[in-house]
Parts: sequence; C-alpha cells; structure tokens
Amino acid sequence: MKISIVTISFNQAPFLEATLRSVVDQDYPDVEYIVVDPGSTDGSGAILDRYRDRIANLVREKDSGPSEGLTHGFAVATGEIFGFLNSDDLLSPGALSRVAARFAADPDLQILSGHVRVIDHTGARVRNSYSDRFDVKAFAYGACSVCQPSTFFRRDLYRQSRGFNLNNTVSWDGELFLDLHQLATKAEVIDDFLSSFRIHPGSITAGGRQGATLRRFKRQRFEAIMGRPWRPLDGVAWGYYRVRKYLLEPRSLIERVTRGSIFRRYGRPAA
Repeated sequence: MKISIVTISFNQAPFLEATLRSVVDQDYPDVEYIVVDPGSTDGSGAILDRYRDRIANLVREKDSGPSEGLTHGFAVATGEIFGFLNSDDLLSPGALSRVAARFAADPDLQILSGHVRVIDHTGARVRNSYSDRFDVKAFAYGACSVCQPSTFFRRDLYRQSRGFNLNNTVSWDGELFLDLHQLATKAEVIDDFLSSFRIHPGSITAGGRQGATLRRFKRQRFEAIMGRPWRPLDGVAWGYYRVRKYLLEPRSLIERVTRGSIFRRYGRPAA
C-alpha cells in the first residue's frame, strides 16, 4: 500500500530539512514523497537538492499559494493513501507504518486522523492537540478539530472531492476536510500522536495577519453548512458545542486550562 505525502514549501529553510527527514526516515517502505516549491529564495533549493534522490517528485512550478501548490502535488500522486505535511511540521517516527496498518486492516476506512504535538521554533513541545470525531454541526460552530498533519485519506475519496479551493487563502485544509467527511462513509480517530505541528511567529497560523479573512471564511462556511446566516441564538449553540467538545475530549480542556492559548503566546506576526 503506497502512501503519498505532499509537502508544500516556500522560504522555510530553517525548518525544511527536519521536515524532509521526518518523512524520508520513516520505517515504512512504500512512501512516495512529493515536494512542491514554487521558487524559494532563502536557500531551500540547496536543501531540496541534497535530498533529491529521496524525493519521488520535486515540483518546481509557480503557483498562487498553498491551495494551488497542494493541487499540483496531488495531481502527480499515485499512492493509495494521501497525506500532506507543511514544511515546518514533522511526522512522528513510525507514523506511516501505523497509518498503513490501520487502513490495511479495514478496507472500508476512508479517513484516519490522529493527534499532534504542538512544538515551537526550537522543537520544544508546547502542548498537545487532539482530533475530534467529526461532526458537521460541531464543525460549523468551530468546535470540531481535525489535526491536519495527522490526517490521511484514500486517493479515491480525494478524487471524488472538489479538491482544494484555490480562492481559500486561510483554511484550505479545513474546507477540504469538510468536503471529504461529507463524502466518506467511514472515518476514524486513533489515540496516537502521528505528527508534530510547529507554531512560530512566521507561520501562517501563528501570524494572525489574516484574522479578518479567517473570520469571514468561517462565517461563510457556517452559512454553507447550515443553509442560513448566523443568528443571535447561535451564540448559545456555539457554547453548547464547545462544552460538548471538552466533555468528549477532556484532555483538550486540560491543555487549554493549564497551558493557555498557543496563539496568544506565539501568535504575534514576524517583524
């Protein structure tokens, strides 16, 4: 069972080699690694050249941003299982062997998610983050987490989906996961930390530079799922789904209470 991993990279030289090694050093033998770099100018090219013999496909094609870069990467992917990893994140050792074993054991399984360890720019662990069992209404209210670098899905399901929305510049992964889960007949969350998600002032998530755009997109997503605009009483429903999230996964609440918000601590834009 071949697993295709796509990494999009643009000017992430400080973290890129660690990301590459986390994939090419996996103990699973059948990995197709695809890296997309539309033209980094920070030395990333030299790093990619050093690992060229361990990268199945290096796509050096101009794109309009992450959504299009991922689209280019998956267009050449040939594996049965797909996943994608940002160029500052890490796969956990042995993660792909565990992913392959679970998909092999259940031919009906279409989406598999695990948890992530959140790390900082030095690689030190900041906190844990947990994937929730997918619920479309909870997702509409922003109370259902799907840990992106720890989520894997079958190629056929991706091909059925609309793929990445090239107009979505802030939550392209969330929109894809909504689409995939609405198509899937079976998805599963395993209690395993399959990856590390790095947050630092220069990252898109941490930067907060697109906060207004993200809020607007979330409201549009709510309207698309619910078939109506947000109403005042939806604030009550939002609270219900937040409480429900923490009751179903109390470890998320413990992390939030004991470690606070990672975005307040690490979310200032890079100078």
